Amino acid sequence: MPAPAQAPSGGGGGAAWRHLLLLLTALPLALALLAFALQWRGGGVDDPTTRWPPHTAEPTTSSWLSHRSSSACADILAASSAPTFPYLRGWSFPFDAPHHPKVCVQTSTSAGLDQILPWLFYHKVVGVAHFLLFVEGKAAKPGVAGVLESIPGVKVVYRTKELEEQQARSRIWNETWLAGFFYKPCNYELFVKQSLNMEMAIVMARDAGMDWIMHLDTDELLYPGGAAEYSVRRLLADVPSDVDMVIFPNYESSVEHDDIKDPFSEVSMFKKNYDHLPKDTYFGMYKEATRGNPNYFITYGNGKSAARIQDHLRPNGAHRWHNYARSPNEIKLEEAAVLHYTYTKFSDLTSRRDRCGCKPTKEDVKRCFMLDFDRAAFIIASTASEEEMLRWYNERVVWNDRQLNLKLLRKGVLTRIYTPMAIVQGLRESGVFTSVIAASQSAANDKVPFQKNKTDSELRSVSGRFISSNSRKILSIVEPPFRDNDVSAVPPLSPPGLDEQHSFT
Repeated sequence: MPAPAQAPSGGGGGAAWRHLLLLLTALPLALALLAFALQWRGGGVDDPTTRWPPHTAEPTTSSWLSHRSSSACADILAASSAPTFPYLRGWSFPFDAPHHPKVCVQTSTSAGLDQILPWLFYHKVVGVAHFLLFVEGKAAKPGVAGVLESIPGVKVVYRTKELEEQQARSRIWNETWLAGFFYKPCNYELFVKQSLNMEMAIVMARDAGMDWIMHLDTDELLYPGGAAEYSVRRLLADVPSDVDMVIFPNYESSVEHDDIKDPFSEVSMFKKNYDHLPKDTYFGMYKEATRGNPNYFITYGNGKSAARIQDHLRPNGAHRWHNYARSPNEIKLEEAAVLHYTYTKFSDLTSRRDRCGCKPTKEDVKRCFMLDFDRAAFIIASTASEEEMLRWYNERVVWNDRQLNLKLLRKGVLTRIYTPMAIVQGLRESGVFTSVIAASQSAANDKVPFQKNKTDSELRSVSGRFISSNSRKILSIVEPPFRDNDVSAVPPLSPPGLDEQHSFT
């Protein structure tokens, strides 16, 4: 009888596993050696930073996450030795990408360099090609204006007597759409001034070859959400050709402490616009999001808009554009926004108070301010002690209830947006702000004549062609066949309140 066959031993299986383990160990090592060989020969991954010219290091500062204790301009604009944002070396910002429109941003400002430079260079990074700065106050001083004029793509327009004379002959004074804002103090006066500046900016932007124009204040940053790139040019390049105006809903800053020094670098939490929220969430969380203030936003909630530059274009107040010949075709963006850094510093209470001479009474402030929170803030700043003002500021402006913040973040009412603060701090650490200031001072020391961009002669040209009361034309030598005088200028508006809930259901 044959002997029974022996069961197979585990030696063969063990050898197979050892071979497999050896293969798994050797394969990553071989790939690593191949990558090393490729990079040694100059191949492999293409590092974009190697495409830029050599860069000289700047003086160092702390990390962008560190908290600054001084509000001085030198502290806010300090530089770093580490090229942490190397794509800005030389900060030439080319704008020659094919099929991308050229975007112009216009502003009226009296701010200093500590606010204007981060605002301006951030928008250069996101694709703005041209800036029209209508300056007065601090912004018009030679030390500030000289720096701004040295920056490529920036046109500085001074509020001179000649400018006021040119604007006094604008056709706007003979139209009805802005008439309700004439001859009133404070915010109303600013609103009219902004509209007149926007009218002149249309002409200047067209002369500069721009395709789109947008009015922004220097406490507002464009957030091109939804674009294939972090670029407003790419965002507008995707807009259909029959669209005349693009509305950017605004998000409002939600500061988390009362000693903010540099809002663009310190604020990352924002309250979403009602246009970007489900209506049941907006109205369901309305009282918790309002925290006893008059409205959901403490200031305006109707966004800003960009307009395609074309014949008969006109401003329609600081928030919108219109057209003398026809009603513009407009769209509202679903993800992009304007980030509004409003009342981000405690000093904003007194600075607003100091710009307006109204009496701190409930009746008189209505003459000066369009929004309820501005009125209340003016009264507090005019009648309360600093300690009382600080307590009021913490109750009404500062988001220091972490549990409430977390709840509203989970519901989507609040959101975190870090990209702008990273860009601004990257600009600072790359030495962009300090280098442009140093270059301007060097030119001044070399006694380069300080010129105002030939603004006065340009104003005469603009006036003669476009805003003369005799010709009554804006951008065309042909009188528009239709004049829409029934459309009133859009003022800063509060978001819808609970009493308007039925209109959105």
